[in-house]
Amino acid sequence: MRKHILIVGGGYVGMYTAMGLRKLVRTGEATVTVVDPRGYMTYMPFLAEAVGGSIEPRHVAAPLGQVLKGMRVLTGRVTRVDHEARSAEFQPVQGPARTLHYDILVMAAGSITRALPIPGLAEHAIGFKSIGEAVHLRNRVLAQLAAADSTDDERIRRRALTFVVVGGGFSGVEALAEMQGLADEAVRYHAGIQRSDLSWTLVEATDHILPELHADLGRWTVDALRKRDVDVRLGTRLTSLAGGVAVLSDGTEIDAGTVVWAAGGRPSPLAAASGLPVDRTGRLLATEYLTVAGVEDAFTAGDGAAVPDLTRPGEFTGPNAQHAVRQGKLLGRNLVAYVRGRRLKPYRHAYLGSVAGLGHHQGVAQVYRLKLTGVLGWLAHRAYHLGWVPTARHKAAVLADWLLAGLFRRETVQLEAIEHADEDFRHAFTAGRPDGGPRPVVAAEEAGSAEAARQAPAA
Repeated sequence: MRKHILIVGGGYVGMYTAMGLRKLVRTGEATVTVVDPRGYMTYMPFLAEAVGGSIEPRHVAAPLGQVLKGMRVLTGRVTRVDHEARSAEFQPVQGPARTLHYDILVMAAGSITRALPIPGLAEHAIGFKSIGEAVHLRNRVLAQLAAADSTDDERIRRRALTFVVVGGGFSGVEALAEMQGLADEAVRYHAGIQRSDLSWTLVEATDHILPELHADLGRWTVDALRKRDVDVRLGTRLTSLAGGVAVLSDGTEIDAGTVVWAAGGRPSPLAAASGLPVDRTGRLLATEYLTVAGVEDAFTAGDGAAVPDLTRPGEFTGPNAQHAVRQGKLLGRNLVAYVRGRRLKPYRHAYLGSVAGLGHHQGVAQVYRLKLTGVLGWLAHRAYHLGWVPTARHKAAVLADWLLAGLFRRETVQLEAIEHADEDFRHAFTAGRPDGGPRPVVAAEEAGSAEAARQAPAA
């Protein structure tokens, strides 16, 4: 009997799992449905370079429909799972919700932004977990420079040139580094701004940054950032963002025009809401075979799963791309074995290390015991992540982006208007009216006649 496999989430785990199921689809042993809110897989390690302009944002996204040929890709959200009934409630991006039925479930919903109850955070901060946020952040940096160069109000100018990033993990450090690199390049086109006018602050609640790297590399990174005039605040928390003013736990107040929240994520709440077994942090309880503990016909992996780390007994694998990609590939093979009644293989992977790009041709890398900094770290960062870009087409596109970025200066055009593309059209209906109300509507016959007159050939 042909099995229907439902994969919830199209990130690393979801996409690579589905790619591993191609043989089942080809032989007719299974049908596969992938549900994802956006319909594409984002290669997260390159989001920062999309902010800095080294990589075109479209090149860090792999369209699931294009990659997963022969499988059904639904754009929308699974809002609830009833595994006993083998059904899931699906809310498409448009139209009414409906029920999806399945035989085997793969929970790969990953994680969402870790939001804390900090006053003003939701209203004034910018997240950093999606391509949309990366594009918005790039436009924001460029727009703030333009605003500062166009005003005579010193307070507005100072605020526009003040940037705060909260979170000293990979996302926060790389985002700040690329933002600064972009701004340093863009100020050359603003005669009224010097690099020294810009203010950069990195806020980290613990006493170190880049915790997945060796402590020596974290300290090197702090020193490198401080040499670039970044105010690195360790052991400090953001306590308020009311009114757009960042208040820190050490009493400092920063009137910042841009605050980026990159303080980590938390597991998708879908698993807990669906009654599946989770740990105290909300991660699905998994076995080393990537099955959901104690639940038949259910599999999981990635950021939203507590997968035992067989190389470090008693611990769990970390929420990073290195594990997610490898778990997704094994999960695909295990599902093939499961459908065919064969034995599953356990997930075992010794952590290789991590890499981070710091902009300005600097980076840090740790591969086993080898530690690299500066240009060598930057090259290792690029080489490592390029190897994991999912398709040959995207690899070529990223390489082309890097080549152009190396030959020419960064493109610094700000396209903030595309985020509100309808404003000019709406403004056309109120322009010229003293009360700001809508302009009179021209009768259809009049409009048609005027158009005809414009198009008529001259006598």
